[in-house]
Amino acid sequence: MTEDASAVARARSGPGALPLRAPLGAVLVALLGLIALAALVLATRHGSPPAPDRAGHDWSLRHRPQGLVTTARAITATGTGVFPYGTAVVAGLIAGRDTRRRLEYAAGALAFLLLAQGVRYALMELIARPRPPLGDWATHASGFAFPSGHATTSALMAGLLLTALGLRKRGGTGPRPLLTAVAALVVCWAAAVGLSRVLLGVHWATDVLGGWLFATVWIGLGTALIRKALPLPQ
Repeated sequence: MTEDASAVARARSGPGALPLRAPLGAVLVALLGLIALAALVLATRHGSPPAPDRAGHDWSLRHRPQGLVTTARAITATGTGVFPYGTAVVAGLIAGRDTRRRLEYAAGALAFLLLAQGVRYALMELIARPRPPLGDWATHASGFAFPSGHATTSALMAGLLLTALGLRKRGGTGPRPLLTAVAALVVCWAAAVGLSRVLLGVHWATDVLGGWLFATVWIGLGTALIRKALPLPQ
């Protein structure tokens, strides 16, 4: 057994360990929710958006002073570009316990994110949902709307970082209160990126929800692969 697998096995039942297995029920619910949401979007993409989307969009237009818009733009910028891919590499480096493992995990995390983006782009082009009216935008955007790229990417990054922190906690590396606080900040950051897309008027609320559901399903598949790569004793 490798050093990484031994560390995981030793801490399998340790207090405060973050689970590496995504609950199957949660993944199935997310998948069914994504399918249902995609069907709703397809049925309404050329007409008036669903009532929750209209309500969320109208609310954002009425509640975005310049200071909040500036903050939202700064937050939303972290959900695209080089930052997510660099963070994927960092997640892999955090998870590994020696140089070889760090490099392997960093490459794996990067491939995980790139493959997810490819599937998301295919889904986005297939559904081809228009964005909200251009005059309502408070930032630049491109492509179709569903699922939101920023929401998906930031949620995937949160999943990678949480998995890396979970491996650290199971391996007994790093102070647990600090790791827990970092995990909470990661979740809040991913949520803020998704919500900023609605506030800035470039996505409907269901686009963001679709991105979160897509990421949940993908992370569930990813954690299953991690458990195959780091088998625990029977």
